[in-house]
Amino acid sequence: MDRPVLEHIVRQHAEQAAFLWTVYDRHLRHPDENEEMDEERLARLVERLEAHLDGLRVAGREGLKIAEALYAEYPEAGEMFVVRMLQPGAEGLQIGDLDLAKVRAYLEATCPGTGESAAGG
Repeated sequence: MDRPVLEHIVRQHAEQAAFLWTVYDRHLRHPDENEEMDEERLARLVERLEAHLDGLRVAGREGLKIAEALYAEYPEAGEMFVVRMLQPGAEGLQIGDLDLAKVRAYLEATCPGTGESAAGG
């Protein structure tokens, strides 16, 4: 049985997850840019990112559909990251367990122009 889905709430989960991934990845690439991003704040950011991904996962197929629509609207690395994290086989993936080099290579291949040079660094 399908779960009832509030599309506007699920879309907010997708938008926030994409944004938080971008902030997280940017910080890891350039840790000196934001001196306020200490370990505690980074851990909270990851918690929030995981929570938004969980919200999308709870929505099931509809969550993936909404994330894909957001990516179609905004074909950026953060949005593609969210879509990829909702694919079958990615259910148990946690942000801290990701191989960031592989994630970045995938995103750069999938979303040309979103790599390090496009991010201003």
